[in-house]
Amino acid sequence: MNHLRYTHRTYRDYSHSSSLISFETKVLETDLMISAEKNLEDYARKSVIKYRNQIEQYARVRDDFLTSFAPLSYDDLAPAIVKEMLRASISSGVGPMASVAGAIAQFVAVDLLSESSEIIVENGGDIYALLRKDLRIGLFAGDSPLSNKLSFTIKAEDLPMGICTSSATVGHSISLGKADAVCVISKSAALADAAATAVGNAVQNRRDIRKGIDVGSRIQGVLGIVVIIGAEMGAYGNIEFN
Repeated sequence: MNHLRYTHRTYRDYSHSSSLISFETKVLETDLMISAEKNLEDYARKSVIKYRNQIEQYARVRDDFLTSFAPLSYDDLAPAIVKEMLRASISSGVGPMASVAGAIAQFVAVDLLSESSEIIVENGGDIYALLRKDLRIGLFAGDSPLSNKLSFTIKAEDLPMGICTSSATVGHSISLGKADAVCVISKSAALADAAATAVGNAVQNRRDIRKGIDVGSRIQGVLGIVVIIGAEMGAYGNIEFN
């Protein structure tokens, strides 16, 4: 089983199978931690640059793409990564950039699969993983007393999977809510990222945990949700706690 402590920079304190090599890839604001069967930093850098360029070029012709907090209309002519972001934002009711970290993690991971049959790409706490072993996710939630006390396992047969987080108290993600951590799992990391933002926006206090889960559970493609605020937690779906 592979282990991962999740969200903000502490998620990088993790151990993988000895067959995997971990390395960082940084391009401007994009800061990836990647685990693969060999060091693929050069491949990863080229992949990141390609997708960043596609997003930036699209934003030049659609100037609200980078700033909108609401979904934008779908565009059949957009690059594949932008289409994925638009679909995720429409499904989740948030702006397309709410899905960017998950989208880049997933698209880079898929590119690298031609060089490594097992891969984990983490981008700012948002993860896309394909492994032959189970993946254990430890939940870090800032100052919450539940931080680092909870973990769940994703079975190898359920991978690949996107596992993404939103937090109002940890890291740089923009949240309109108050949750210490919202973790969402989905086959699409872009969708998991956007949905985590939508759920987090709905959680203003502990009484809103159910409200947030209701929001997330209505998003097609969301397979599991964990919401932590203070000492309270709620969960939904395909979450197997350890």
